[in-house]
Amino acid sequence: MEEIIDCTRNLDFHHPFTPYHVQQQFMHTVYNVLERGNGQIGILESPTGTGKSLSLICAALTWLRNHKKRTYEISIDDAANSFQDEPDWVVEQLLKRKRAEIADLWEERESNLRNIRAKEARMEERERKRRRYGEDASRKEAKDLDNDEEEEWLLDEERDEDEPKFSGMKKEGTDDGTDDDQVKIYYTSRTHSQLTQFVAELRRPTFPPSVPDEFLKGDEDHEAEAVKHVPLSSRQRLCINPSVARLGLLSAINDRCSELQQSKSKDKCKFVPNANNLSQTHQFRDNVLATLPDIEDLHGLGKTFQVCPYYASRTAIPGAEVITLPYPLLLQRAARDALGIKLDGNIVIIDEAHNIMDAIANVYASEICLKDLVRARLLLEVYVKRFGKKLKGENRVMVGQVARVVDGLRTWMENTLHAKFDQGIVDPNLLLKHKGIDQINLFKLIDYVQNSKLAYKIEGYAAHVESQEETKPAIPFSSTPVLHTLLSFLVSLSNLSSEGRIFYHKRSEKGQQDIKLSYLLLSPSHAFSSIALKARAVILAGGTMSPFDDYTNHLFPDLAPEKITTLSCGHVIPASNLCVWTLSSCQPKTKADRREFEFSFQKRSDKALIHELGLAVLNICTAVPDGVVVFFPSYGYLDEVVRVWSEADGTKPAPTIWEKLQNKKTVFSEVKGSSSDELLEQYSKAILGDEPSASATTTQQQAARTRGGGALLLSVVGGKMSEGINFSDRLGRCVVIVGLPYPNINSPDWKARIEYIESTTLAKLTTGDDKDKKAALPRPRAEAVAAAKQAARDFYENACMRAVNQSIGRAIRHRDDYAAIVLVDRRFGTDRIRRKLPGWIQGGLVGDSENGGLGQMMSRLSGFFRGKQ
Repeated sequence: MEEIIDCTRNLDFHHPFTPYHVQQQFMHTVYNVLERGNGQIGILESPTGTGKSLSLICAALTWLRNHKKRTYEISIDDAANSFQDEPDWVVEQLLKRKRAEIADLWEERESNLRNIRAKEARMEERERKRRRYGEDASRKEAKDLDNDEEEEWLLDEERDEDEPKFSGMKKEGTDDGTDDDQVKIYYTSRTHSQLTQFVAELRRPTFPPSVPDEFLKGDEDHEAEAVKHVPLSSRQRLCINPSVARLGLLSAINDRCSELQQSKSKDKCKFVPNANNLSQTHQFRDNVLATLPDIEDLHGLGKTFQVCPYYASRTAIPGAEVITLPYPLLLQRAARDALGIKLDGNIVIIDEAHNIMDAIANVYASEICLKDLVRARLLLEVYVKRFGKKLKGENRVMVGQVARVVDGLRTWMENTLHAKFDQGIVDPNLLLKHKGIDQINLFKLIDYVQNSKLAYKIEGYAAHVESQEETKPAIPFSSTPVLHTLLSFLVSLSNLSSEGRIFYHKRSEKGQQDIKLSYLLLSPSHAFSSIALKARAVILAGGTMSPFDDYTNHLFPDLAPEKITTLSCGHVIPASNLCVWTLSSCQPKTKADRREFEFSFQKRSDKALIHELGLAVLNICTAVPDGVVVFFPSYGYLDEVVRVWSEADGTKPAPTIWEKLQNKKTVFSEVKGSSSDELLEQYSKAILGDEPSASATTTQQQAARTRGGGALLLSVVGGKMSEGINFSDRLGRCVVIVGLPYPNINSPDWKARIEYIESTTLAKLTTGDDKDKKAALPRPRAEAVAAAKQAARDFYENACMRAVNQSIGRAIRHRDDYAAIVLVDRRFGTDRIRRKLPGWIQGGLVGDSENGGLGQMMSRLSGFFRGKQ
């Protein structure tokens, strides 16, 4: 690490504040990964509250501006070499002219963008009001369709391309045609709110011009060059056509948007960029590049210039430096192609990357239920009854094939309802043999359904019929987009590989038996390789990336170790602001009758163990002021613990553990499927408000007033409270982790994952294809089998530890924050588990705490919080 810092020690990262040491370390590492390029990967961990996003921005944009300067300088050097046969004075004049051309072009573009920003500043207040009130302007409902207008739902005999043509769009405006070749930064995060926060951070720093100083006119004062940023999103968030946006569902909006661009469409969308609104499209593009907009701003600009922001934003991509987009738009190759995103030679930064492997699996996942197929068949019958005689040629054949697919899948699922097991892995060959599905060209059928907008037309017509009927049908036609769901599942079915599996799972809903088919991608490496192999460099950044092994072994399994840089930063808090205790037992190790905490699936239902856990939590609530958050392995176990704590001891009339906890703090418990916002609001009010939560009992309210506030929140690792929730300051003075939340290894999906990792690892080791050894020889069979099983166990354990680390990260959110972390399970005291905790947590561990007991922990916690008063 010191070598990296030495190489870039004199760099000014243009951080708007004085950066902490860990921020300097982080920025130097990011810069070095980008500078080395050539497919470099950076896996970087910086705890929440250390200014990770701002550090990413400063390092990446400093590198980008320096890279642009070097590119201009190299172009001058190349020109000088091409003129080497000319006299020196001629060469000097030619190079001077070329430098002036570069500077003039840059100045013209920057001047234009400055003028736009000045105009925006003058109109800002009016624009905000217009967006605020214009956003909710009434969107007229579609009028009832008469018989003639029903032709909208009829399948066309010929289909046009549904993408708008952008010919001529680059011939005018500020682009000089060279921006396409400039390196760009593609930044992605999990949610739109996280992207909006990133844009707010992007507005903080200022960076020098991307043109070398010697190219610019010395007698002029050149201000900082603003960052050029384009946010990308789906039609669902950007559509400004009221008749399309009101459809709500993404699939329906996509299909209707494409439908309105067909040459035969009666009501073409007037907002799509074309030759008639070329001027507005260029104005939109230039305003985007001038104003650093977020998604809401982009939508507002589209309404202001009356041009579609979804399509028009693509015209701004060539001139952009930073392009932000949510996970699905980056991770899916089809989405990247649709948006015109080219990753070749560019930078990819993935924030909140601790869940990147799950995100890739989710992007490619699909599922369909038996009840969906029943509804799909009903929709087809309604549609064919009305339009069957008008369907000709390919349309008639393809609609018939869709019906066969629905019937075949339905037959298999109905038969499987009577199977012995409730869940399992599906053989795709058996799934496809019913009704002759295996004789259908699924690729051709999928292409037809997508291009003809069959799903939109059938579901749209069914919704229209439903709206016309006075009495609602028993099964609502438009309750779910079942044909779009079917299409997604067929796409998965047609792309089966060794990396994917299909599962079935029986379930009961409102007393009705149902069965679900789901497709799961077992390995993300192939899906992600299209990004990693094209980009100049990829940065995976997150607050809790530990343990790193999963990313190197399963996301980049074939990448040489020298291509990967890892970093785990410390926290910005002083060491005295963190106390981490491993509670292995209520009794110290010297006690002969010591009962150890081990919340494994086999042992955790022991009532004596649960009672001792209650005693530990009760003592923690005594020592810790304000908020205490306890994370359990699952919702089921949380319910079991609360039930045991609420049971009275039959031999004594003493209060239960649950009642004692309520007398210490106002107690809240997370319920599966409930609103996290409402629970968090009640919890926060109980701690920060003058009065305890209104939902608390009279006894709780009286106790809360007596003790001056404080609350206990019982939550679940992997639940809504374990990610994205900010328990800073008084809301999270102590986080307690109960047990290790291992996934259910007996579930079909985890069985398939383990089997896949074992088989692929074994194949590599027995063939000598080991990336960690340049000249690896095949290992003996027995040794390879043992290593493959260990690799699968590590993957299984790492999934557990990532969830634990994410929950721990809810505390300590800024430099002046302080908290205690209590890890309740003897296994947290083993070196194997400790090595998988974040570095800053390992640094805060109290030495030998796993051998102490409850008394020693209470003494340590009491002293820790007394020192903070």
